[in-house]
Amino acid sequence: MRIRNAAQSEETSGLQMTSMIDVVFLLLVFFLLTFKIVAPEGDFNVKMPAQAAARGLPDPSAIPPIKVRITATPTGRIASIRFADVSVPNLADLRKRIRGVVGDAPGPGALESTEVEFDCDYNLRYEYVIQAITAVSGYIEGGRVVKLVEKIKFTPPRRPD
Repeated sequence: MRIRNAAQSEETSGLQMTSMIDVVFLLLVFFLLTFKIVAPEGDFNVKMPAQAAARGLPDPSAIPPIKVRITATPTGRIASIRFADVSVPNLADLRKRIRGVVGDAPGPGALESTEVEFDCDYNLRYEYVIQAITAVSGYIEGGRVVKLVEKIKFTPPRRPD
């Protein structure tokens, strides 16, 4: 009977990692090549009002913002929409009026200079505020996104009396 010497016949009983590393690199390359970057959805350039309005002289070169006033019913629905002191029947007509002011194909710098200021009732429901932002920010036509206004700001909220 012969006793094996452990030092003479060491066999490796570990896992073969070469093929596993190859598969991991193949998966990594696959996911890197098929990854598509999508524009963030709902990314608005919105300026919320400050708590205390700063007093000072306005910039004379700044174009005054387009004012949109939205009043609400007691249940929080849209009661009326006013665009630059003109009554507008609905949000689709508001988009048409914004398109008339801004145009469909604004030139360089036009989007940066145009600003819309929303003056919404305190109890207006959030969904209607978002619909109004969507109406003035742009639309999709023929699979192409047409931007109208990028700068949107809100007046400070006023509690109902």
